[in-house]
Amino acid sequence: MSEKQRFATFFLGGDYFGVEVECVQEILCSQEMTPVPLSSPVVRGLINLRGQIVTAIDLRRRLGLGERAGGQPQMNVVVRISGGGVSLLVDDIGDVVEAEEATFERPPEALDGDARKMIRGVHKLNGQLMHVLDTEEVLNGFSEGQG
Repeated sequence: MSEKQRFATFFLGGDYFGVEVECVQEILCSQEMTPVPLSSPVVRGLINLRGQIVTAIDLRRRLGLGERAGGQPQMNVVVRISGGGVSLLVDDIGDVVEAEEATFERPPEALDGDARKMIRGVHKLNGQLMHVLDTEEVLNGFSEGQG
């Protein structure tokens, strides 16, 4: 008997990522952001989500994937953390997918540095690898005192 997990998926460049559906508060189109002076370059700004102030983290920068080409608005994957939510800025949104535990593998050896710590592993789904993001590790150091 194999357990299935559900993931909200998104894209950063040509890479496919997923976070557990239970962690996702909501998905939003591009939002107006207020810059935060003297903050980490990973913190793109603050957004107002129906009265709740949410920190927007540039996931490309956090994972060391390089800058996004200009012109296209980023999408917001708002994930729940203790005390509120944090927006992960991504290039594009995918679908909600189910993955069986049997398709899970450890992170690829090609991942290095901080990115390796932030990826729990991968699922092979329909000919592509879905990188399973560890949201706690992604937010480590950026969520304290926010929201």
